[in-house]
Amino acid sequence: MTTTPPRYAAPVLSAPRVVAAIIDLDGTMVDTADDFTAGLNGMLAQLDAEETSREEVIDYVGKGSEHLIRSVLAPRFPADHAQERFDEALAIYQAEYAKINGLHTRLYPDVEAGLTALRGAGLKLACVTNKPHRFALELLKQYGLFPLFSVVIGGDSLAKKKPDPLPMLAACEAMQVPPQATVAIGDSENDALAGRAAGMATLTLPYGYNHGQAIQTIKSDGIVATLLEAAKVIAAHNQANPEARASA
Repeated sequence: MTTTPPRYAAPVLSAPRVVAAIIDLDGTMVDTADDFTAGLNGMLAQLDAEETSREEVIDYVGKGSEHLIRSVLAPRFPADHAQERFDEALAIYQAEYAKINGLHTRLYPDVEAGLTALRGAGLKLACVTNKPHRFALELLKQYGLFPLFSVVIGGDSLAKKKPDPLPMLAACEAMQVPPQATVAIGDSENDALAGRAAGMATLTLPYGYNHGQAIQTIKSDGIVATLLEAAKVIAAHNQANPEARASA
């Protein structure tokens, strides 16, 4: 039986003209849930705790390593014990994750084509993720995507991470583009919240994690099936606004 992909309302961008895009990593460019699961299970084995699963992990992805660890420890240890073991667990997890970063991942469809189309349309690109910076760099380089980005900001790069707008604003500053001429693209509410708080247009992808919640719960300027479709939406928007210019 052939299933028809769901259709969504056509995105309507709020930007006068788009000159840059800020793109999430986990759940947006790369499916990393199995990496997270493997790293967490390596950690849990050393803590003598019950294994986790991909199904559990995807509900926790997107808010940084600290949130991921706390979420996995919570159902396995009493609250005070989980807090006592947090620092130990985080250190073990980071060591385990470093061993397997990228080993159990896959690139989502049309990611490279979408990024190439965005760059070809003259947009500057930044990757802003809550993943630790060194792991993000390694993953982007593994898939040959790193050269496409002007800026990469990780969850440990600044004092705050998404959904705070700070990393989005920092990316704009580094690219020397105004936030109102930038689109934030991601798979979760954190991406949309951070983008909106920074004054950006937002586009949402439907295939990622979104903390286990339905993609329709995210308030954004629209849902696009792939990054390639996002590139087409942005190109059409810019063609319809040839004279518009965003002031820095």
